[in-house]
Amino acid sequence: MSSSTSDAGIPLLTEIIPGPAPAETRRPAPPAVKEEGVVLAPRAANVLDEDEWNRLEREIRERVLQQIIERVDLVLEQRVRDSLADVLQTAVEGLASDIRSGLHVSIRDAVTRAVTQEIARLKSEE
Repeated sequence: MSSSTSDAGIPLLTEIIPGPAPAETRRPAPPAVKEEGVVLAPRAANVLDEDEWNRLEREIRERVLQQIIERVDLVLEQRVRDSLADVLQTAVEGLASDIRSGLHVSIRDAVTRAVTQEIARLKSEE
């Protein structure tokens, strides 16, 4: 296989390419934590005492609970709307059916009465 002069600068897989000089081996300090308007000095996680862990646990629990409650409220509201729409639709259909039946009876009675009165009037004219 022939090699061109433009490939001369490309390293081979077997060559070791020197990387950047290693930085300091010291870890950077963790960022400052801001809790409820108070900025705490940066500390490693394993330095927290029992009270701080308990406080952190309470805060996380409250935030998660608040997020869940908000989501539950939205889902519950949507389900109530959907259920209420179904219930209202059923109620409207039932009400319309009752009104229709009542109207049929009323019209039938009114027509029967009107025909009876008209027949009685015609008989009295004879």
